[in-house]
Amino acid sequence: MDFKNQKAIYLQIAEHIMNEVLSGRYPEDSKLPSVRDFAAEVEVNVNTVARSFEWLQMHDIVSVRRGLGNYVAEGAKQKIESIRREEFFTEQLPELFQAMQALDIKIEEVVTQHSAYVNQ
Repeated sequence: MDFKNQKAIYLQIAEHIMNEVLSGRYPEDSKLPSVRDFAAEVEVNVNTVARSFEWLQMHDIVSVRRGLGNYVAEGAKQKIESIRREEFFTEQLPELFQAMQALDIKIEEVVTQHSAYVNQ
């Protein structure tokens, strides 16, 4: 994995796992790699991956089955989409509005560009 400086590594790992769930690599109710295996795969400390899994558990994306490991929780895909929508509206959209204002871009121009993008 290629990590960025602006976000904690454990959150970047959690995002990576969420992307894998959304892509279907890890379907709901499937077993995830062990913390140790995943740490070796992404070349980070085991504690960092454990923290990622804890974050995912806290957000009901991963569930722990005692003695069996970590599994993708039922409804995880919907939870991830909800988290991503919230991030979009609270983080990304305000940045977009700020850029639009700085560049004097009107919403009508954005709607036109969006329509062209969707109709490709």
